[in-house]
Amino acid sequence: MLDRVVPPLDPAVPLANEARSLADLFLRRAAATPTAVAWKAKKNGEWRSTTWAEFKARAMALATFLAKRGLAPGDKIGIVGSTRPEWCICDVGGQLAAVVTVGAYPTLAPGQLAYVLDHADVRVVFVEGKDEVEKILAVKHEVPKLELVVVWDTRGLEETLRQHAWLMGWDEALEAPGDASLVAARVEAIDPDDTALFIYTSGTTGPPKGAMISHRNILVTLGGVHFNAFSRSDISLSFLPMAHAAERILAFWGRIDFGIATAYATSVPAVLEELKEVRPTLFGSVPRIFEKAYARIQTEVDKAPPARKRVFRWAESAALAVVEAWQRGDEPSLPARLAHRVADKLVFSRVREVFGGRVKRFITGAAPIPRPILAFFWAAGLPIYEMYGMTEATVVTHGNRPDQVRLGSVGRALPFVEDKIAEDGEILVRGPNVFKGYYKNPEATREMIDEEGWLHTGDIGRKDADGFVFIVDRKKHLIITSGGKNISPANVENEIKASDTFISQVHAHGDRRPYCTAIVTIHPLEAVEWAKARGHLGDAQADALRRALLASPLSRPPGLAPVMEKATTDPEVQKRIASAVRRANTKLARVEGIKRIHLLERDFSLEEDEVTPTLKVKRKTIEKKFAQVFDRLYEDPGFGILIEEE
Repeated sequence: MLDRVVPPLDPAVPLANEARSLADLFLRRAAATPTAVAWKAKKNGEWRSTTWAEFKARAMALATFLAKRGLAPGDKIGIVGSTRPEWCICDVGGQLAAVVTVGAYPTLAPGQLAYVLDHADVRVVFVEGKDEVEKILAVKHEVPKLELVVVWDTRGLEETLRQHAWLMGWDEALEAPGDASLVAARVEAIDPDDTALFIYTSGTTGPPKGAMISHRNILVTLGGVHFNAFSRSDISLSFLPMAHAAERILAFWGRIDFGIATAYATSVPAVLEELKEVRPTLFGSVPRIFEKAYARIQTEVDKAPPARKRVFRWAESAALAVVEAWQRGDEPSLPARLAHRVADKLVFSRVREVFGGRVKRFITGAAPIPRPILAFFWAAGLPIYEMYGMTEATVVTHGNRPDQVRLGSVGRALPFVEDKIAEDGEILVRGPNVFKGYYKNPEATREMIDEEGWLHTGDIGRKDADGFVFIVDRKKHLIITSGGKNISPANVENEIKASDTFISQVHAHGDRRPYCTAIVTIHPLEAVEWAKARGHLGDAQADALRRALLASPLSRPPGLAPVMEKATTDPEVQKRIASAVRRANTKLARVEGIKRIHLLERDFSLEEDEVTPTLKVKRKTIEKKFAQVFDRLYEDPGFGILIEEE
């Protein structure tokens, strides 16, 4: 029904099952579709295309440069920067040179970046520009094996380049053409079980670990998702960080597999505008993006005139009725189908235009999306396919797929994966996609993979009679109250976040406590809109804050702190948040209900090491940093906001 996909008239032909290595896959792609568009990038306001043949020429030049610099097969290169063509040329060029490519987030602090580069034994690192060079200058003494830094954008670094022989501009690295025979020899010698790349985990519980992913791991994974029917004319919009496993393996190498083009967003704040220009047919993102989009839509509807609001709510109800019938396996009645068509024409066609109007499917993972949000997007004709996996299992092990969608689940195990639920509820997986282990950390590897080859995911889940898996929470995150009750904080937090668009983050607490409490934060953008509507901010100041937050959602621009403080201390805002938590409590078991909250005067921050670059809350950090806050929620009756009597 809603998840039925019509096979395209011009199907893209995947190549992963024929390849022996990532380098071999890329060369096969360039040979199969040399004149097709590999990517589009914006320059001087105009989208310019690069073909697979042109991509190959640049990657070959970089591979030759690395080989002639003395890098041997298996040596390590680093890549640090935003998602742009240069990142991808470095990744492919490294593979063609048979070296291991190591990505790092550009948001890392200097010390964190030094740790990754040093731990990975990186000899050459490619960086975006001045900011990254300044970080390396500050910690160069901590990375003794680093020999060379190549800079994509050298603006503002002219003098620095002259001062340091270990710095080089991007154009200089690519000035010599590729040596085809040299590269061919390197590629031919790659074994499928050689390590292709390192992906460093986010480090929510300690220093990041370098997961070693082999060529076979990636090729098996790509070949196992060939049930997706893509068209040669499909195009995506790329903006998620390439240092993340999903963007790098499933999105980037997946596009190489199928020969699909992408357009590189010029920046994160430009994404909304460039969606309308590129009009992508495929869109991958982290759950937070969909949560924020949903919150924004609902906020705008709530502010709309009564007549428009009634039309939207009717359309929403009519469309959701069809979604729920589909999920029950029922055929919607003729009146329901007609109402859905009218609703789509009146309302949801406009919602789709926000994403360019052509998106055929969204793909997401990393964290669960509340079911009401999933249902809304499916109702709007914007299907979200939730998938599940982890870096150590080469990104994906389970997925919803065409004709096999169960909202709220992460789908069934993929064809190459064996899965089971352990006695304690932990999800275990086994297959050729399981990683080689952690670099320089055999002890941690043994903790992940048991003697029978089962990878212990650390996630608690359940499987229904049809094989669909539902994630409950992280095993180490489960709360055990002083009364011995087991509680999934993720379940509690998702219900609260879904209860009001004003709420940004929630951290539930209650381990060895008599009941549960929580820290709640509000969306900075929502706080700005709230302050503007009440005359606390002028138009110019509100617009400046809005632009800054769109440019960097986790930033704290000047002027935001007093707005957040004013909002979080306002009695009406506090009453609204308390009401939202009470509504969430009605959907939870009594033992899960939140009794008291602390409304934090700011959102959780990357700078404060409270969230990862992929916006996951670092539970261990929050528990430690706010230990006194949690103590007061139990010990001081006048502290926090009372939700329910204990």
